[in-house]
Amino acid sequence: MGKYRPPRHVKVGRETRRCQRCGSRDAVIRKYGLNLCRQCFRELAVSLGFRKYS
Repeated sequence: MGKYRPPRHVKVGRETRRCQRCGSRDAVIRKYGLNLCRQCFRELAVSLGFRKYS
């Protein structure tokens, strides 16, 4: 059995940024101060005022 290592507390980088809605750390959109992951952004984009062009 391996040694136990407690999780590192990271101060910089991708691991510090979380989605404000779901808490995910993957694919966070920070532009315009959104701080949403891409899945949450797709759900909320229209209500935030973004328009989809073809």
